Amino acid sequence: MKINGKHYYTVWMDKECRVYMIHQNELPFRFSIFESSNYKTTSWAIKEMVVRGAGAIGITAGFAMAQVFHEYKTNNLNNNFIEEAKMHIAQTRPTARNLFYAVDEVYSAGIEGGYTGAVNRAQELFQEDLEMCKAIGEYGNSLIGSKSRILTHCNAGWLATIDYGTATAPVYLAHDKGIPLHVWVDETRPRNQGSRLTAWELGQNGIRHSLITDNTGGYLMQKKMVDVVMVGSDRTTSTGDVANKIGTYLKALAAHDNNIPFYVL
Repeated sequence: MKINGKHYYTVWMDKECRVYMIHQNELPFRFSIFESSNYKTTSWAIKEMVVRGAGAIGITAGFAMAQVFHEYKTNNLNNNFIEEAKMHIAQTRPTARNLFYAVDEVYSAGIEGGYTGAVNRAQELFQEDLEMCKAIGEYGNSLIGSKSRILTHCNAGWLATIDYGTATAPVYLAHDKGIPLHVWVDETRPRNQGSRLTAWELGQNGIRHSLITDNTGGYLMQKKMVDVVMVGSDRTTSTGDVANKIGTYLKALAAHDNNIPFYVL
């Protein structure tokens, strides 16, 4: 997605294993890039929510694990270093399943293929996240149709992934196709991810939106001012049950009561 007209990923890693991420704690008041040259600093950034969102956390953790193998190779450290570092990364945000998946994948690749294997797997995970979010957007576009007034909750945008986002992916792809849209953005208590992040990223990409208080959604649905509700998912079970940001349940109830489509992406 774009910031001041320039394309950015949420987080990325260069050939020297330096990790860069958009400093989300400073948004929307200041845009800056946080740089990390070692796994401990990258782990700190995850823990302190410099980067947040399950997808982005997972990729960042994978990069941190790649940095572990880089430090191991560069400094000729013993094998205990790798195991201890892996545990350190895993303890940063234990609520994000993506984190454990990425760490395990990069760790296994590093044990088998060394530093090169770890870096290659971390970059593969980066690309996989990108492609999955784009696929969500393409499928979600078929759900939008002529439903141009969309309500979303929390930040399931590109700042929560590498690019596109989950719940907002259809919005960005529809906007790129020239479809007129308007997004109702919940402020999202208690950390205000909606007002601080979702509204900011939509504005940066030229998408019409209105910031609303969390309790306004039901009223807008009752007044027929919402065509569809699209939210992300913190957890999805094998039976299709979904857990998401506090307040999502109330949006689902209001949508059901007003015969408005409610989708989890």
